[in-house]
Amino acid sequence: MEREINTNMMDLIESFLLGVLQGITEFLPVSSSGHLVLAQELLNRNLDQGITFEIVVHFGSLFSIAIFFRERIYEIIKTVWTYLLQPSGYIKNWKEQYNVRFVFYVILSMIPAGLVGFLLKDYIEAAFSNPVLVSAMLLVTGAILWTTKYQTESNKLVNPARAFIMGIAQSFAIIPGISRAGTTITTGVWLGMKKTEVADFSFLMLLPVLVGAMILELKDMFEMGFAHQPVADLTVAFFASFLSGLIALKYLIKLFKGRSLHYFSFYCWAVGLLGLFYFGFILS
Repeated sequence: MEREINTNMMDLIESFLLGVLQGITEFLPVSSSGHLVLAQELLNRNLDQGITFEIVVHFGSLFSIAIFFRERIYEIIKTVWTYLLQPSGYIKNWKEQYNVRFVFYVILSMIPAGLVGFLLKDYIEAAFSNPVLVSAMLLVTGAILWTTKYQTESNKLVNPARAFIMGIAQSFAIIPGISRAGTTITTGVWLGMKKTEVADFSFLMLLPVLVGAMILELKDMFEMGFAHQPVADLTVAFFASFLSGLIALKYLIKLFKGRSLHYFSFYCWAVGLLGLFYFGFILS
């Protein structure tokens, strides 16, 4: 009985830690997928067998974006709904409705990641079982973030070309270890976009990506069967992912406005080097 209680407590603690890891690293520029791969290796846990768990923590991240950007999302939905109800004049009003164009830009940004995911699915899945590759990619993420130290802010808004280029940047983040947030934000600022615009677009363009990932996970779950995990573990993981995601979003945007993103380079380099040393030499 005591052993069972201790096992349940350890499962709860592990669920909490993995939920926090997902929530924080999904939005901070340090690669959530990379951290989950390394956590899987360190905990000797096959996360692919816990698809239900993955859906829950991804839903926590999705919910944190929806709450954090609720006013912006409501504004976009209201504008798009009004636009669609117009009896005529779509082309004329298209130029006047920035929020409508914003939604189109988000859809446009999904194309590169969708193509990469479809064409390179097998290679990407192989990357998720290679902690050495993940560690190396964290070094690349660190280099990308370091360039933000030399960026100057401009006042441009997102347009089709910038949206597509940011989509290309997001497609590279399919490789575990490459930070989605760090890559897209860095790309947006280098394209001369306003910081507030970059932050909004970078995280709102993540919404359909998370929804798509959850749909694929649900498909896998129905094919493989439901993972029998205690409701308590899943509940803890959801709230850990959701609350830590909210904190991470607030913290990242504050750092971004203060031009402090390059400090995350040191963290990525440290984890990457430690990973290369541990997985590449000690365990090899």
